Amino acid sequence: MKAAFRQSMSWLHTWTGLLVGWILFAVFLSGTLAYFNSEITLWMQPETSQTRSQSDAVAKGGAWLQQNHPDAVEWSIFPANERGGAVRVLWTPPPATPDAKPVRDPDRDIAWLDPNTGQQINVRDTMGGAFFYRLHFDMHYMPRIWGRWIVGVCAMFMFVAILTGIVVHRKIFTDFFTLRFNKGQRSWLDAHNVVGVLALPFHIMITFTGFVTLASMYMPWGIAANFANDDDYFKSAFPQPEIPDTRGAPAPPLDLAAALATVDARWNGASPSSVTVFRPADTSAVVRMFQTSSAQIDSRADAIVMNRAGEVIWAKAGKGAATQTFGVMVGLHAGRYAGPDLRWLYFLSGLGGTTMIGTGLILWTVKRKRKHAAKSVAHVGLRLVEVLNTGTIVGFPLGVAAYFIANRLVPLDTVERAEAEIGWFFAAWGVSYIYAALRPAPRAWFELLAAAAAAFAAIPLLSAFTTGRNLFTSIASGDWTRATIDFALLATAVLFAFAARKVAAKSDAAPSHPRRSREQAQTS
Repeated sequence: MKAAFRQSMSWLHTWTGLLVGWILFAVFLSGTLAYFNSEITLWMQPETSQTRSQSDAVAKGGAWLQQNHPDAVEWSIFPANERGGAVRVLWTPPPATPDAKPVRDPDRDIAWLDPNTGQQINVRDTMGGAFFYRLHFDMHYMPRIWGRWIVGVCAMFMFVAILTGIVVHRKIFTDFFTLRFNKGQRSWLDAHNVVGVLALPFHIMITFTGFVTLASMYMPWGIAANFANDDDYFKSAFPQPEIPDTRGAPAPPLDLAAALATVDARWNGASPSSVTVFRPADTSAVVRMFQTSSAQIDSRADAIVMNRAGEVIWAKAGKGAATQTFGVMVGLHAGRYAGPDLRWLYFLSGLGGTTMIGTGLILWTVKRKRKHAAKSVAHVGLRLVEVLNTGTIVGFPLGVAAYFIANRLVPLDTVERAEAEIGWFFAAWGVSYIYAALRPAPRAWFELLAAAAAAFAAIPLLSAFTTGRNLFTSIASGDWTRATIDFALLATAVLFAFAARKVAAKSDAAPSHPRRSREQAQTS
């Protein structure tokens, strides 16, 4: 009975992992990269500098708007966090006539400022690390609702695969200490077990919280039974700041010093992540601030509304248990609260999950290739999985390299430049599938791995030629964020080169025809 149960769990583990494994690989790897999305954005915008103080950056944004757009009806300031980036300021100009409605031009009424000097700078149009964050759960080139449903279903499959994997491996913790090299199928199974057990609590947490974050979309019946519509639910669960609409008399443009002093005392030094000033040149000016999400695990940031004297006129009320639990679940998944050390642990655990998925996909083909090789028969399904494995496991990182290369090569005045960079990513990824389908599996693995190694090695060199920044100048100037990314790119290139060499060596050593080689060995 136990054997039959374990066998059924093994079947379920294999097929739930395989059917969505390629999507899960992309979701895990893009989500892992997103833990350093701010740092990636800083690297992809070489015109910017490291932020020394988020609150100081807000003050500089307010001063710039005071000087350049004192008559605007609304200001918005989005300072980069302490991990780097420019300050983004937006404004809504006054209407042409008193009866007209103020309208902001998204292409014209925006500026980027250096966070340390407050001077306006020109930054290249790029999604930076935010692209990986959005790709992680929204997909791309499809309606967001479709992407979230796809990712949610895959996350549920992943959860089943993790739980059944625990059941299947009776000696799971013993196997954790066993890693045999150059043993074919056994080596892949050992690698799968080791990376699976090493960060097992993380894999369970990140998968469960992943589909909990969108639970209201997957299971809307509770909301439908208690609220007239979604808007009523969100207003009740997540109350938004109330902005008074009373008008006063003209006044000098608001200075944010009083408001910043208030939130500094109220939030125990935590910085604001966004600031909006309504009617800045009026005695009835109102300031709304949201707290940075790095200040707490709960992802639902605290909000506060103040008048121009810095007096609080609205503050978020206490959260209910359900709302707070949901916020903590989302916060644990996103990891924005994590400091540098914990963020690296998130990142390494994410890489472990990505490796677990990749080794599981390869293990499936290795096991079945041996069976089909013994019978000297070709199998269309096996060939399809081989192509998908190669195109995903090597093609996705190759797309990442193309994305970084595009950031340095696409002309700065290109229309829709950010989308052009993303186009390079998907083009390289898509070509990888085509290439894997046209070449024999061993040669496709080797050639795509070699291409990935060359691409990642080229990125820091290309960056040095196009921006004047390189690993050594970054270290000399104390820019450790960009230096770390350059070093990580070179280390990734070395890793892919090593993998290409191992594949080439194994391919050269493998017999061209398994049955013929076996017969020759028997007759010799």
